Amino acid sequence: MQWHRAGERVLLFGVTVSPEGVRTVREHVFVARGTERSSGVVRVGRSYATRMSQAQAATLNDQADAARSLWNLIHAYHEFHANQQRWPSWSEVDEAIRQARHEIPWLGVLPAQAAQQVLRTYRRAWENYWARTHGRPTWRSKRARRAVDVPQARDLNLTQLNRRWWSAQIPKVGRVKVRVQQRLPDRITGARIVRQANGWQLIVRGEDHAARLAACDPKRILGLDRGVTHTLADSEGRFLDMPDTITPAEVRRLHRLECKSARQRSHRPKRSRPSNRELRTYQQIAKLRARQARRRHDWTHQTTASLCRGNIGALAIEALNVKKMTASAHGTINQSGRRVAQKARLNRAILNQGWGQIERLLTYKAERSGRTVVKVKPQHTSQTCHRCGNVAAHQRESQALFCCQACGWNGSADTNAAINISTRAGRKVSALDVEAIAAGRPVKRQNPNRALARAA
Repeated sequence: MQWHRAGERVLLFGVTVSPEGVRTVREHVFVARGTERSSGVVRVGRSYATRMSQAQAATLNDQADAARSLWNLIHAYHEFHANQQRWPSWSEVDEAIRQARHEIPWLGVLPAQAAQQVLRTYRRAWENYWARTHGRPTWRSKRARRAVDVPQARDLNLTQLNRRWWSAQIPKVGRVKVRVQQRLPDRITGARIVRQANGWQLIVRGEDHAARLAACDPKRILGLDRGVTHTLADSEGRFLDMPDTITPAEVRRLHRLECKSARQRSHRPKRSRPSNRELRTYQQIAKLRARQARRRHDWTHQTTASLCRGNIGALAIEALNVKKMTASAHGTINQSGRRVAQKARLNRAILNQGWGQIERLLTYKAERSGRTVVKVKPQHTSQTCHRCGNVAAHQRESQALFCCQACGWNGSADTNAAINISTRAGRKVSALDVEAIAAGRPVKRQNPNRALARAA
C-alpha cells in the first residue's frame, strides 16, 4: 500500500470491496422516501432519539469527523488520477483504508465496518452520477451532517429495557439508551446514527412484511393543488391546511436569539472563530428550527397517509420545480433584482408549507398502498375554467376567487385548479390505455409510475 502524509492530510493510493461483496446502503433513501417494496417485503427506515453521556457524544463526534475526512481523502485520490483516466480498483482502495486505520491514530477511531461503508457510499454516489439521477460527488465540508454507519444489524444488539426505552450497542462507543416511540422493523438490517439539532438520532433500517392492499376505485382520480394560503386543495372542494408550526412565544424567542447572534457576530473580528457563547446561541436557534421542521414533517406524514387510505385509484399533482421556484431574486452585480424582499417572503412561505416534502411522501405512500401518483404540467391550471376550458389571465379576481369571463362560473380558485389537475391526469391515464389497446398485441406489464413518466 502506498500513502503519504502532509501534516493532517493523507492521500490514500488504493480502494474498496469487490463488486460481489458490495451491498450499498443508500444514504438518505430511507429517510426521504420512507419505504421501498420488493417481493412482498417493504424496506423501511425509522428514526429514534438517543440518550448518552458526554464522553460517548464526544467519541461519536470524533468518529463522524473521521468519516468525513475519509470521504475527502478518497475523493482527493480519485481527483488525483482523474487526468490520467486510470483509477485504481475498489479492492486496492479498501486495502489502503485497512492499513491506514492501523497507522493513523485519528483515522483508527472510526470502526472498520463504518470505514468500509464510507467507501461503499462513495462508490454508490458515482453510480448515481453515471445514472444521471444525482449530481457529481464532491467534497464534504465541516458543515455537512455528521453521521456514522452501523452496517451490521448484529452489532446493535438491541435490548428492551421497558415500554419506551431500549438499549443499543454502538461500536467503540458502548451502550446507549434509545427511545422507541414507534415499533421497530420486523427484520433489522443495519443502522446509522446521525447528529441533529436535538441530539444524536438512531436511524434503523429494516424490512417489514408488506401489508394487504385495500380495494380502491381505479377510475377515481383526486387532484391536489399546493398553495400558500391553503396547503392542499383537492378536486372535491376540501382544504387541508397545515397548522402553525411555531407558536407566537417561540417566534418572539427566535427573534431575540437572531438579534443576539447578529450582535455577537458584529462585535467579533473578521475571520476569527466564534466564542462558545455565540455557538450556544446558534445551537438554540437550530433547536427551534428543528422543532418547527419536526412538526411540519409530522403533519405531512399524517395528511399524505390519510389521502392514500381513501377509495382513490390515483392522485394527481403538478410537476413543480420547487428549488427553482424558491430561488433568490437578488440578481447579479450588473443587473440587480426587483422586489427582492417580497420574493424572499414568498420563498419562506412556500418552504414552510413543505411542497417538496408533500410530493416525496405522497409518492412512496401511494406506491406502498397500490395507488399511483400522476404528475401533470402546471401551465395555466389556475387560469383555466374547469367547466368551459376558457383560459384568460384576469379570470382570477383575487387569490381566493375565480370568475370565468366566458361561462360565468365563480368559486374557489384553488378548487378550480385542483379540478383542472385531475382532468389533465385523467387524460394522461386514458392516453396510456388507448396506446396499449391500439397496439393489437399483448402488452408487456410494467410499473405504472414508469409508464406515466415515459408518457410525460
